[in-house]
Amino acid sequence: MAQVKRVVVKIGSSSLTGDGGALEKSAIRRLVREVIALRERGLQVAIVSSGAVAAGMGRLGMAERPRSVAKLQALAAVGQNLLVHTYETAFAQHDVPVGQVLLSEADILEERRHYENLRNTFRQLFDFGAVPVINENDSVAVVELKRSIGENDMLAAYVANMIQAELLVILSDVEGIYRRYRNGNGDDLISEVKADAEKLDAVVGRKKGRMGHGGMETKIRAARLLMACGEMTVIAHAGKHRLTKILEGQELGTLFAPASKRMGSRKRWIGFASPPKGSVVVDDGAVRAIQQMGCSLLPAGVIGAQGLFRAGDVVRVEDGGQTEVARGLSRYDSEEIGQIKGLSSQEVEKILGKRASEVIHRDDLVLL
Repeated sequence: MAQVKRVVVKIGSSSLTGDGGALEKSAIRRLVREVIALRERGLQVAIVSSGAVAAGMGRLGMAERPRSVAKLQALAAVGQNLLVHTYETAFAQHDVPVGQVLLSEADILEERRHYENLRNTFRQLFDFGAVPVINENDSVAVVELKRSIGENDMLAAYVANMIQAELLVILSDVEGIYRRYRNGNGDDLISEVKADAEKLDAVVGRKKGRMGHGGMETKIRAARLLMACGEMTVIAHAGKHRLTKILEGQELGTLFAPASKRMGSRKRWIGFASPPKGSVVVDDGAVRAIQQMGCSLLPAGVIGAQGLFRAGDVVRVEDGGQTEVARGLSRYDSEEIGQIKGLSSQEVEKILGKRASEVIHRDDLVLL
């Protein structure tokens, strides 16, 4: 924790709203004070904040979250302004500017150019001394984002991945992950999850927040993504756990430890920010070569290709059982792979009439 310089803090709707569904400004002021304390220690902090729909519900006097997409979009439009204004007012008391960032699917998961532009925007906001306050652009993209990103938990992971934050803190109304649940309550808190830990499916609470849309499952998905990038995640309680104490190394909440060394920005984009256009199916020998020996993927180890993609596209690397083991940039299009699968380099050159290369070079390959 002493080496953390950049933090993304995600806070859920249930931690920002009262029993009536209205936005609790005191909860935001408490979070802002914690963020200010981290900034005074020299850290850069971005906030991914849920609560737009809940704030809209409170403003319009609605007690139950509607199911209609149009109503959700309208509530987000009403509530987003209220939410960000509350953050702006709270940070203004400390003379700290706020930068609102509303994200769409294309910004995070489609265009490399959008991705780079957005990363540069975050860099400039930090240079200006501003705190980015981030949310999904729910007023125009509820269905699109719920399908692709899923929840603000995953959005926070994608943002942390993009800006290479060393730590993501997910603040919720639970104290972390428990080994078991009794009568709906957690029992035996897990303080640390390592990369080789057993699957956590059996201990994931299925209960979702009163105002939120997600549960513990999406939080674990977000943490797993950052583990693969070499970063940390802490799932903690918004009311009971202080950010300053977490950054001091106190064992609060559940810590997900990094799975490997920190990944560079290019591989982060290949592995976690670009939707694959197809897949390359490989044999068991190729799986061992890329996973255990750090080798490139050669045509000889390829069984086939699925989908239509071009050279330079991101593709999944799957074993014979269709389990994704890696992701990378293909140096051949799908039609060429169909011609050269299982062949040696000499045979590839004869068929294609050009010098053979790796299907995916190890510098363009990200293990999952």
